[in-house]
Amino acid sequence: MARQLVSVLGVGIDSVTMQQAVAIVDGFVRARTAALVATANAEMVMLAQQDQELFSILNNAELTLADGAGVVWAARRLGSSVPERVAGYDLTQQLLQHAAKTGYKIFWLGAAPGVAEAAAAKAAEKYPGLATVGVHDGFFDCDDGAIRRLIRDSQADILLCALGVPKQEKWLNQYRHELQVPVMIGVGGTFDVMAGKAKRAPVWMQRAGLEWSYRLLRQPSRFVRMLALPRFVARVLLSAWTSR
Repeated sequence: MARQLVSVLGVGIDSVTMQQAVAIVDGFVRARTAALVATANAEMVMLAQQDQELFSILNNAELTLADGAGVVWAARRLGSSVPERVAGYDLTQQLLQHAAKTGYKIFWLGAAPGVAEAAAAKAAEKYPGLATVGVHDGFFDCDDGAIRRLIRDSQADILLCALGVPKQEKWLNQYRHELQVPVMIGVGGTFDVMAGKAKRAPVWMQRAGLEWSYRLLRQPSRFVRMLALPRFVARVLLSAWTSR
């Protein structure tokens, strides 16, 4: 299938469904490529407007997904089409389920000490047969070659990296070929949710595109970061108006 990209404020977003995204990742694993998968929400797209390194990484990733109702809305507002939201958490669950069936090996990297282990344990219960070949928290020197060797020697098929945006994308991009993992994905706070350290918004709020408000209510400290959302809406509306 030819790649179909939709531009959202200059960031190329793959126009795919969840099912298609899983199939594409499966293809990366089978091809043994060093594929970088990014899950871009509105906050990340806005950050990329000021961070040229992140902007370049998102546009050069093998797969950049619409992780957020705002990105789906923006694509449609700008006259293009993204069929649905492909959230990083949901994609991770789909891939873990697929990995349990195919025998693909998983390495868990990131989050606070103990969190990745707890997430991997929960996944093992939920997806019988899942093969975890390595776990390490996110508290390490980014230049530490021992971590990279640990990942490389694990012969993992998929690396789930929860170092936060944009650190995870930049670290994966810098060492992608040295790690020798077919698929590398930045998954943000996914481990915390899986381990029971954080909660996602109720399904109805996710479907209504209100997950951001749930996060803000539970974590008022995110207020400054959330200011990116109204700026994102304004930029999209301006872009749509000027392109008429």
